[in-house]
Amino acid sequence: MNDLLCKAHIKGTNYVNLRQENMRDVEMGDIGDANEDRNLRAFFEDVEVIQSDMEKAKHLLLEIQAANEEGKTIHKAHAMKILRGRMDADMIELMKRAKSIKANLEDLDKSNLVNRSCLRCELGTPVDRTRMSITNALRQKLKDLMGEFQILRHRIMTEYKETVERRFYTVTGHHPNEDTVEQIITTGESENFLQTVIHEQGRGQVMDTIRELQERHDTAKEIEQNLLDLHQIFLDMSVMVEGQGEKLNDIQHNVNEANAHIDGGTQQLKDAKYYQRNSFKYVGLAILILLILIIILVIPISIALRK
Repeated sequence: MNDLLCKAHIKGTNYVNLRQENMRDVEMGDIGDANEDRNLRAFFEDVEVIQSDMEKAKHLLLEIQAANEEGKTIHKAHAMKILRGRMDADMIELMKRAKSIKANLEDLDKSNLVNRSCLRCELGTPVDRTRMSITNALRQKLKDLMGEFQILRHRIMTEYKETVERRFYTVTGHHPNEDTVEQIITTGESENFLQTVIHEQGRGQVMDTIRELQERHDTAKEIEQNLLDLHQIFLDMSVMVEGQGEKLNDIQHNVNEANAHIDGGTQQLKDAKYYQRNSFKYVGLAILILLILIIILVIPISIALRK
């Protein structure tokens, strides 16, 4: 069981292999009867669905990261627009997976609670602790994945700011101040800040840069909002990780306490048995001494009476 719980917390756990290992334990009689077998089979099927969605979400994260890196080399508004379309499609699919993961995890929590009413699956039993531990490991893995998306959101906005500064410098020949950069990032209206350059160099020479910056602004803001929405979806799930962990620790603590009481009771039984054996020895010795004393006293008296 300890080995099982440890495996469940390893990043990238193969839940298919974990299920097969657990089912072999069931068939060997280590966990229980056929009811527990069916119980855990259904549980691991639900876990695999969640695990599959998480793997797809991880793949989408890598796709969005790759698209973000690709965007660093783009200098045309049209190419940026195409890239934005790809990233939007990935974000739509990601949101769909995220909602599925959340709904399935919530269903798994409800199933775990209902399961405790089944025979040999009550609170604190091996089956219950297996279910709670793996569910908590899934939630922790999800929390880690959401952390990676938050890092991506911060990186995209930081790099967008740096791109605005570079483009502004390329067009104007001087570095923008912090307020100018923040205004462009907030409003996306780079044209208003480049009116002087447009007047000096001509509108056509600057508009490509302005359109590119506009596409970057729309892309960055849309990705940021989507990632914030994604974070909100899992915010309550992240909070639940610590609570579930505490519950699991409480269960383990109670089990350890019970084991300690059992060990203490066993030792007391051993002590009682030891004292009982010693008391029998002392009683037997006392009777033997009493018999000897009786013999010592009775024999002389009997001899004296005969005389």
